[in-house]
Amino acid sequence: MNPTQRLYDPSRRRFLGSCCAAVTATGLLSQLAQLRMVGAVADTGSPFAPVGPRMAAAPQPDFKALVCLFLSGGNDANNMIVPIDASTYSQYAAGRGALAIPQADLLPLAGTVADGRRFGMHPAMADLKAMYDQGKVAILGNVGTLVYPTTKSQYTSRSVPLPPALFSHNDQQIEWQSSVPDKAFVSGWGGRVADLTNALNGNSRVSMAMTLAGQNFFQVGRTVSQYAVGTNAVPSLTGSGTGTSVNGVRTAALTDLLTAQNRNLFETAFAGLTKEAIDDSAFLSSVVTGASPFQAQFNGMNSNLSQQLHMIARLINAQEALGLKRQVFFARIGGWDLHDNQLNVGQRSSGAHASLLNDVSRSINAFYRALGTIGAENQVTTFTASDFGRTFDTNGDGSDHAWGSHHFIVGGAVNGGSIYGTMPDFAIRGPDDAGSRGMWIPSTSVDEYSATLARWFGVSATDLPVVFPNLGRFAKPDLGFMKA
Repeated sequence: MNPTQRLYDPSRRRFLGSCCAAVTATGLLSQLAQLRMVGAVADTGSPFAPVGPRMAAAPQPDFKALVCLFLSGGNDANNMIVPIDASTYSQYAAGRGALAIPQADLLPLAGTVADGRRFGMHPAMADLKAMYDQGKVAILGNVGTLVYPTTKSQYTSRSVPLPPALFSHNDQQIEWQSSVPDKAFVSGWGGRVADLTNALNGNSRVSMAMTLAGQNFFQVGRTVSQYAVGTNAVPSLTGSGTGTSVNGVRTAALTDLLTAQNRNLFETAFAGLTKEAIDDSAFLSSVVTGASPFQAQFNGMNSNLSQQLHMIARLINAQEALGLKRQVFFARIGGWDLHDNQLNVGQRSSGAHASLLNDVSRSINAFYRALGTIGAENQVTTFTASDFGRTFDTNGDGSDHAWGSHHFIVGGAVNGGSIYGTMPDFAIRGPDDAGSRGMWIPSTSVDEYSATLARWFGVSATDLPVVFPNLGRFAKPDLGFMKA
């Protein structure tokens, strides 16, 4: 902006524009997007006042939280959960070729699935394996996006509708997070769950839907909006400040403008939205400022995922101060699209995929232990989701986009120590292969997986079809991996 123009046009609109430019117009808009994502979620007249940093304390007895951990890029679950009985492992090794994990390296899981096969976990996941043995982790086999239950003959003949754009990263991420693959995207299933359960929060100060990984489809709702939180701090307006500093004077001027009466409805809405975002940022910052009570559990862990889960633990610890009895979180870890360099040649239990699995295993274990210090391990359930699985065969030193995949659910309320669903037949071109490379047709739908979690969270049986409109097409609206 030309400074000469400002001298000759000192109107309120021009001055507001110059203030926004001073904090950078782009910065203002992007920060508002991060602070308030979609729309206003708080009442600026709330009676809550800043409460200061929170010590570790047990949440309210009726509190519950869901934590969606999205493995962005498509996890190769064929190497996360691996058959270990002799005959099935031979089939696995033949199908995986250079990607096969040595049988002796796998971490055996107790028990068998319904057909008698036995499975083990990738050796990089020792922490999660120990939690599985303790009954805190359940595995769900071969789950994926479905419009209707689909057999191989139906897939081949196209006699039932199929999810659009199978094997596409963007489309499958949306379909996983919305759980409505046969319609244009409107909202995410986490957002719809939040809409239905938000009344339990009463007069809360901030949104119950918090994301540690930026905007996502999962938390898009009609009335509840995503609220972005950083791994180290709550986002604040760029160029803002306090006192008599330049930033402080600028912020004071902006605050005066935002609280002034406006005749224009757009200006009023913009001013109200902006002030709410700034006020809520300051309030939340006051709640999570200072030393973390969970530093010991995350000591020495510096990955982005561990930092996301660390902040989620702190926000759960602050739920009473925030006025929340229900929270829905979204975290994400990328890097799973491993078309090449998936593992180290000659040392197949290590490499890029192993490093990702190890990060997930250690970070979730630290998160669970942190919750244990405040007695919240039974009130928080963490679950994984991903774009899709990977091909069973190899393209050389990686795998390609496929369909069904395996996932895990973690928490004290989980009926753990078991594999749920139906694991695929590992035959290339076999009864579960959608092609000729081991692209497993899901035996369990995202709807069934998600509805089991939503029911535990508090969504009634009568409201489940509101959240999951296609749920009635599938046989098991409750897969049994959650305690009552």
